[in-house]
Amino acid sequence: MKQKHAQKTEIELFVINKVRELRLKANLSQADLASKLDVTPGFIGKVESNNSPSKYNLNHISKLSKIFNIAPREFLPSK
Repeated sequence: MKQKHAQKTEIELFVINKVRELRLKANLSQADLASKLDVTPGFIGKVESNNSPSKYNLNHISKLSKIFNIAPREFLPSK
């Protein structure tokens, strides 16, 4: 029997896409970002995959705001 993964919410996808956009703009690989975020490269790959329930949490967002030198609120949609 196939396991069903929880679908990522709209806000989770917004955060994931924002991080991916910043990562690519900074010419960082998934492994580079993983090292800065203190997670495994596989974690970043899972977060960016639509087939995995993995996602960033508030602690990740706090660290990401420091890595990319932006306010944590930049990871949230305006509405």
